[in-house]
Amino acid sequence: MALSARRIENGGLVLFVGLVTLFLGAIVSSYAVALLWSVLAAILFQPLQHRLRARFPNRANTAALLTLLIITVAVVLPTIIIGTMVIDQASGVYAKVRSGQINFAAYFQQVHDALPLKLQQLADKAGLDSFERTQAQVSNAIGSRVSMIASRALSIGADALAAVVAFGVGLYATFFLLRDGDRLGPAVCRSIPLERGVTERLVDRFVSVMRATIKGSVIVGLVQGALGAITFWLVGLPAAMLWGLLMAIASLLPAIGPAIIWIPVAIYLLATSALWQGVVVIVSGALVIGSADNILRPILVGRDTGIPDWVVLVTTLGGIELLGLSGIVVGPVVAALFITAWQILTEQREHGAATRDDDRFAGDAVAG
Repeated sequence: MALSARRIENGGLVLFVGLVTLFLGAIVSSYAVALLWSVLAAILFQPLQHRLRARFPNRANTAALLTLLIITVAVVLPTIIIGTMVIDQASGVYAKVRSGQINFAAYFQQVHDALPLKLQQLADKAGLDSFERTQAQVSNAIGSRVSMIASRALSIGADALAAVVAFGVGLYATFFLLRDGDRLGPAVCRSIPLERGVTERLVDRFVSVMRATIKGSVIVGLVQGALGAITFWLVGLPAAMLWGLLMAIASLLPAIGPAIIWIPVAIYLLATSALWQGVVVIVSGALVIGSADNILRPILVGRDTGIPDWVVLVTTLGGIELLGLSGIVVGPVVAALFITAWQILTEQREHGAATRDDDRFAGDAVAG
């Protein structure tokens, strides 16, 4: 009877914890993105926090404030400045498109007419004889994902006050996560209702994939986008920052990457007799922008995340569609946890089967 009552009490406690957790999640849902980036920032800058903590051993608040100041100066302020510039350029391009100053159909026709006759005939046979038909074929081939990502990247919240409050909450939470992370992390791990070895393995996987995703995707993409913006600025293309942002976003696509942006631009420049500009874009795209990924990724990541490229692509795009820019990190991390969880489950099942076989063999031997 006592055992039954104990089970009911434990079940009630679990139910209560689950309900309270759900209600808490609903309460802080408006700031979920800000809190997510706070956690990511605290994990990513943890080595810097440890170095400052070693220099100021008895001043935890000072070390956390200095780390937060470095994050703000090195990451937050440049992001705000660049974002403002990109939004301004995007608004200018949009206004020119609406007024007819920018006509993509006319640009396409210029490129088409500048091609050699044989290439024009091949393009016509392939159904690339008009801008509308070409646009439809390209959309069917690669979808509208890049445009969707770009629109998410350029979108601004309608409520500016809410955005400012969320930003302040994020910085406030980052400070405490930096200061108390060494204590909060183990406490959270102990609270997870899983075996200690399983919890440690999942947490290690989460941290490693998160760092690899930010360093290998975000940082490399920003570098490639910056190189593209500089290249387009040198050849005199308008809205160079906007093109650079699109190139940074396109770098998330394996194999194709930023080439999906600079190759059409180079073709247009060559077709419109801007020869040296087109050559500069091709050389920069092939030798500089294209090599940045091969050079930087091994240095920044160091080790493979163990996730196939196609899984990274699908989960990144799906994460962006579901969560916005946060999906760039959340998508691959969820995929890594999914793979790791199934690996652990398979190993435990195989271990359990092997243990049962050993016990059965030992029992047969005793009976014999």
